[in-house]
Amino acid sequence: MPPVAVIDMGTNSTRLLVAEVEDGTVHELVRRSNVTRLGDKVDSTGRLDEAAIERVFKVLSEYGEEIDRHGVERVVAVATSAVRDADNGDEFRAALAERHGIDAQVIPGDEEARLSFLGATAGRDEDVETLVVDIGGGSTEYVVGSPGATPRFHVSTRMGSVRHTERHLKDDPPTPGQVEALRRDAGRVIEEDVPAEIRNDVRQGIAVAGTATSLAAIDQELESYDSARVHGHVLSVDACDRMLHRLASLPLDERREVPGLHPDRAPTIVAGAAILAESIEAFQLGSVEVSEADILHGAALAAAAEVGGLEQGGAG
Repeated sequence: MPPVAVIDMGTNSTRLLVAEVEDGTVHELVRRSNVTRLGDKVDSTGRLDEAAIERVFKVLSEYGEEIDRHGVERVVAVATSAVRDADNGDEFRAALAERHGIDAQVIPGDEEARLSFLGATAGRDEDVETLVVDIGGGSTEYVVGSPGATPRFHVSTRMGSVRHTERHLKDDPPTPGQVEALRRDAGRVIEEDVPAEIRNDVRQGIAVAGTATSLAAIDQELESYDSARVHGHVLSVDACDRMLHRLASLPLDERREVPGLHPDRAPTIVAGAAILAESIEAFQLGSVEVSEADILHGAALAAAAEVGGLEQGGAG
């Protein structure tokens, strides 16, 4: 079967996966991620910014070349929180189809959560109540269930690294009071959106997406990103607290120089680290395992199995 391509246009990043899917296993051929900040200021203006849209379109032109090079016949494109929340989301999708031939599906938060869980737990067979936490730019998904089964609980919260940076972190570097207010807000969101009985039943956690993988790289002081060392790395709540304190104490220019952190993620990593630390504490886990398999892998698996209701489009 020809490879499948998945494009994920999130609030902070635009990402590409080209993969062969066989017997429920995703074999990566190409994986790309670019910080495009599509959701920049959406929380305050309610609209996608034209400059942000152009950043996404520029990256998609590069992705189209990769897709063509690998002979992809099926492209799945998903847009998440930023496009869901924006008043001009439909205009963005129309321009996307006209300029790039991509029919992007704006998936609801529950579908985003399902696909993230599917991708993160694929290949695991342990019968353990598992949390998958996906910290995005505009939303954070909490999904709970047993690997290989349909999740029994999921919620998409209006909390994310971009959204909460804009809401709480006004100074550079942010003040301790601003960071503490962000943490309190994150803890409140989790308490309100995830019932205590669900939180108490969880026995292990998997953290996916850019915040978690960045913190795994920072924790290991990786001078260059190494997916083999990031995938499966265990992040303790103490390590998250330590990194949060360090990152929040640095002005943005110095934060960009931190080993393991891609400079483009420096503006939002403080909020992301705070959300992850609060998540680990709220579920009383002590630590989470970082996984590079996430919604990209879940969408590839769903497309290969022709489930999930995701329409296919072209790219060019």
